Amino acid sequence: MCGSPFSEATRGPEPADDPGAGEGDGGGPEAEGESSLLSARSGVGWQRGPRQERSAGGVVVRRIGGVLHLLLIKDPYGHWGLPKGHVEPDEGPAEAALREVREETGLGDLELGPELRTIDWYFRVHGKLVHKHCTFYLMTSQDGETRPQREEGISACRWLPMAEALEKVEYANAREVVKDAMRLLLGEPESGRDVQE
Repeated sequence: MCGSPFSEATRGPEPADDPGAGEGDGGGPEAEGESSLLSARSGVGWQRGPRQERSAGGVVVRRIGGVLHLLLIKDPYGHWGLPKGHVEPDEGPAEAALREVREETGLGDLELGPELRTIDWYFRVHGKLVHKHCTFYLMTSQDGETRPQREEGISACRWLPMAEALEKVEYANAREVVKDAMRLLLGEPESGRDVQE
């Protein structure tokens, strides 16, 4: 790509996760409620909210043959989505997004662009409800070969023209992130940034 596709305007305000942690996974009615617990002292039931988790990831763009392409990964569940992963305690979401995209795709040449959107979803791990929030950023990669992080279950990386990538992404909330990236890259008006699946 010649230069950065990122404009001056920014839009401020998924993986090697636990099973069921992909975008949109585990969204059945049981995942929407809270877990019930009994007080050891009184035996009276009380409600505890889900465990909160933070992740970050990226929509990576590259110009190939004059056409903008987006990078998708095939996650451990066999679904096409966006590279993402946990935010470590000592890092911010932008730093985590760059690290996770590098780890999952093998790309070292990444330029961080604007924040796109934070999505969220619920899932269960060992019967416990988890509420995941994932912040995505637009990124560019000028060159370099992809290497899927197979030890974390990423089985493939694929560059696709934007419209084809949008159709290939299998999680509805991640498709909204791709739409945000496309609007920004094509100079179209912004829409909402937060979506819940």
